[in-house]
Amino acid sequence: MYYAFPLLAVLFWAGNTVVNKLTVGAIFPAEVGFYRWLFACVLLTPFLLRPTLKAWPVLKRNRGKIVILSFLGMAVYQSLAYFAAPSTSATNMGIVLSLMPMMSLVMAVLMLGQRLTKGAVVGALCSFMGVLWVMSSGNLASLAQNGINIGDGMMLVATLSYALYSTLLKKWQIPLPAMQLLYAQVVMAVVILLPLFLLSPRAGLNASNLPLVLYACVFASIAAPLTWMTGIKHLGPSRTTIFFNLVPILTALIAAAVLNETLARYHLVGGGLTLFGVLLSERWKQPLRQKSPPMPQV
Repeated sequence: MYYAFPLLAVLFWAGNTVVNKLTVGAIFPAEVGFYRWLFACVLLTPFLLRPTLKAWPVLKRNRGKIVILSFLGMAVYQSLAYFAAPSTSATNMGIVLSLMPMMSLVMAVLMLGQRLTKGAVVGALCSFMGVLWVMSSGNLASLAQNGINIGDGMMLVATLSYALYSTLLKKWQIPLPAMQLLYAQVVMAVVILLPLFLLSPRAGLNASNLPLVLYACVFASIAAPLTWMTGIKHLGPSRTTIFFNLVPILTALIAAAVLNETLARYHLVGGGLTLFGVLLSERWKQPLRQKSPPMPQV
C-alpha cells in the first residue's frame, strides 16, 4: 500500500514534464513559474501560516539557507524547465531528469563525506554517456560539431540545481517539520520570481493555460512533495528513491499519448544506458578504495 505514495509522486512529476511542453505558446515561462508558486502559497497559507510563524526563531536562524534552497529547488529548477520546453522534447527532458539521483550521489560524496563506490563511478560514466547519446540523437559526432541543444542544456543545469538542493537539504537538516519548510520555501520562491515576472512579457491567465498552471501548482508543487515525503517516512529513503527511475519511462509514455511524441531508437538506447547507470550506482556498493588494515602493534 505504501508503495503507492512514491509511485504517485513520480507520476505527478512525469505529468508535469509534459505540462511544461504544453505551456509553449499558451503562457510565457516566467508567468507559469511565478503563478505556480503564487497559487501554491495561497492554497497552503490557511493551513501553514500560523504554525510556521510560531517557528519564527528557527526561520530567522536559517533564513539564508532557506533562501538558497528556494532559489535552487523552486526558482532555478522549476523555471528553467519552462524556458527549456520550446527547444527540446518532453521525452528528452525526462531522460535528462533521470540523471538527478546520480548527480545527488556525486554531491553526497563531495559535500557529505559519503564514501565513493565502484558502482558510482561506473554508473556515472554509463548515465552520462546515455544522456549524451539522447542529446546527440544517436550521433555523438554531431554533438561535437554543433554542441548541446539549448533546451537540453537548460535541463542539465536545472537537474544539477535540484541535485544540489537535495544535497544541501540533507546537509543542513533545518529543524522544521517538512510541510512548514516547504511552505517557507514556496513563500520565498514567490518573492524571488516576482522581479522576473514583472520584467517579462505576459499573456495573462485564460481558459487554455489556467489548467496547466493549476496542475503545476496542485499536483507538482504540493501533492508530489507530500506523497514523496510520505513514501520516505514509511519505506525509507533508499527504497523510495528507486521509484524516481520511473520518471523518464512514465514521461515518455505520457508524452506519446498526449503530445504524439515518438520514441526513437536513440531514446531507448540512451535512456536505457542512463537508467542502467543509476541502478548500478544504487546496487553496487563496493568501496572504490578499501580501508588499509591497521598497523600491527610492536
